[in-house]
Formats: sequence, C-alpha cells, structure tokens
Amino acid sequence: MVAYYPFIGALASASGTIMERFILRKKQTNVKLHHCLEFLAITIVMLPFIYFFWQISPEAIELKNLAILGLVILFAMTANLFVFYSIKGDKVSNLEPARIMEPLFVILLALFISFFFNSEMYASSSRVLYPALIAGMALVFSHIKKDHLHFNKYFIAATIGSLFFALELITSRLILDYYSGFAFYFIRCASLFVLGVIILRPKNTRLDNSIYWGMLGLGAIWVLYRIIIYYGYIHLGIVSTTLVFMLSPIFIYLFAWIFLKEKPTWKNITASVIIVACVLYGDIEILIAMKDFLFNFFI
Repeated sequence: MVAYYPFIGALASASGTIMERFILRKKQTNVKLHHCLEFLAITIVMLPFIYFFWQISPEAIELKNLAILGLVILFAMTANLFVFYSIKGDKVSNLEPARIMEPLFVILLALFISFFFNSEMYASSSRVLYPALIAGMALVFSHIKKDHLHFNKYFIAATIGSLFFALELITSRLILDYYSGFAFYFIRCASLFVLGVIILRPKNTRLDNSIYWGMLGLGAIWVLYRIIIYYGYIHLGIVSTTLVFMLSPIFIYLFAWIFLKEKPTWKNITASVIIVACVLYGDIEILIAMKDFLFNFFI
C-alpha cells in the first residue's frame, strides 16, 4: 500500500506546477508576492490539522538539528525563488528539462553521501540506482536539439532551483525522524512565509479573488505532495521514492498539453516510455502496488 503513494505525489507535483504557471503568468502577480502568498496559503491550509498531526521529538531542538533545519529553510527559499522566476518567464514545457534534473540531483547526492560517508540512511541498491539514472538521463537527453543547445536565463534559473530543491530534500532527511511529516512541512512553510515578508517586502497589490482561491488550492496540492515525499523517504527510501516521482514529468506534459496547449514532441513520448519501464524494473514492490491500485480503482 505504501509503495503507490508516490504515484499520487507525482500527480500532485504536476498539478501544482501547472497551477503555478496559471497564476504566475498573470500580470498582477510577481515573484516576491507569489512567494509570500503561496507559503501563506500552505500555512493556512495546514492550520486546522495541527492539533491532530503535530509531533516533534526532543532531539529536534538540539542545536545541531536546529542548524540543519535552518539550512533546509535557506535551501528551500533559494530554490523557490529561482523556480518562480523561471515559471513566470517561460513555458512549462520549455523548462521541464531543467526541472527534471531535480530527481537526478537527489539520486546523485544520495549516492555521493552513501559512498563517501557510508550512511545507511542514503544507501541504495544498484537495482534501484541504475534505472533511476537511466530514467533521468532519458528525460534530459530527450530535450537536446540536434542543431543547437540553447540555455536562456529562465532555463538556467530552473536548473539552479532544481539543484537547491535536491539539496533541501537530502538535508531534510537528516532530521525527518524527529518530526511528523506534517509538523516538519508546517514549520518549513511558515518560516518561508515570515522570511519572505521580512526579506522580500512584497508590495500590497490587490488581486482578483480567483487568484486567492487558486492559491489556497495550490497550497492544498503542495501539502499533499510534500507529506507524501517525506513519508516515502522514511518508509521507502530516498532513491525508490525519487524514482517513482520521475513519473511527474509525464503528467506535466499531459496537463500542459490539455490546459496550456503545449504539445509534447515524439522525444517526450519516447522518454515517458523509458521512465515507466525504469520505474517498473527498479522496484518490484512498486509494480505490485500499481497492479493492486489499478485493480481496486477500476473493479
């Protein structure tokens, strides 16, 4: 049952990305204002559930672990600002090759830590690692043009954002055991909202009511997405969870085609087939969970 949760997370990731593009491309919004509103919305969405899901161990307030939490928040703020800037300026389908570098960065960082520091927390078997790397490379190389390779400022910003998101997720794993996934994400997002107001000082712009409601919906999507990630990291492992989340670009291309009228190329379709094959090969538990999930859904 646990193994197919990341599929839901991949779907949430794609939905959130498309909704962010809808909101950010409006002239009324800018990166600073969007940053503050999005994390305010996430905090508001989570507030009614704090009583039921709040859990923090005493180890969490140790100086070392508070320093790690500070790093997580710093990495997260940097990543989000770069990503918001890229989504504001360019199409989702153009940015996806850079955004899909995030799972590859996560896997490579996990491999690096496991190899050099012999950390069981980040260890992974070759059965999962190799298909994950193949899937990541398939996504990247499927977007390389034969005649040229052009990186605009938005693509570079999205790549930097992916790197910092990977750093955030890898660092988060060091202290996740001391929090419930809900409590950890609430502290992260509330801190990002407060820091955004203090550092970014966004102008108080009047927005359409549809944007405010859209922000609340976006907040709910990201809450679901992140809690599934944290849960997967603890119960499935970093690499196995990341491998399944590589399915999110498939949903992003599909949603971009339907809602943003951005048609995928044959290379996108080929890469999607390779990703699915890698996911199924990488973890037999995921294959069984997928079969059970589809059986229960349609029967």
